[in-house]
Amino acid sequence: MGSSLSKAMGKIFGNKEMRILMLGLDAAGKTTILYKLKLNQSVTTIPTVGFNVETVQYKNVKFNVWDVGGQDKIRPLWRHYYTGTQGLVFVVDSQDRDRIDEARQELHRIIGDREMRDCLLLVFANKQDLPGAMSPAEVTEKLGLHRMRDRSWFVHPSCATSGEGLYEGLSWLSQNVSSSKS
Repeated sequence: MGSSLSKAMGKIFGNKEMRILMLGLDAAGKTTILYKLKLNQSVTTIPTVGFNVETVQYKNVKFNVWDVGGQDKIRPLWRHYYTGTQGLVFVVDSQDRDRIDEARQELHRIIGDREMRDCLLLVFANKQDLPGAMSPAEVTEKLGLHRMRDRSWFVHPSCATSGEGLYEGLSWLSQNVSSSKS
């Protein structure tokens, strides 16, 4: 009863639920972002082997966020998480110029999969607080995003430890999601 009532209220007041897959190279800040959004505090993390999943409520959207480890040995498993994804949050370590090309290759491999064809793409240009961090414009260029004409995408600067930029990214996702799940 309570479940059907909350679904009905959601339809009346526009509550949405959105499945988010958060990917990126290892040490980009994915888990730190997840728990900053969930707990509003910076947590000490260890490399994610497997995944973390949390629900984050922001405005009228319930984001079901899947944070999957980014080590190269785990990346072939990413495709098992694609089904039903409405938004891909790809996290980039903006200071890691040595691996931005590797990040570009992985991103294009992900979005090239037919299961990910219709999902929104939010890129967090993370670690903006560090010296020498690439700007969002530079991250956009290095990831080759301007060549993507068939998908909605957005690059936003972020700092996972302070939370800067994270909610703006969620706002973009919530404003651009086309269908709500009932």
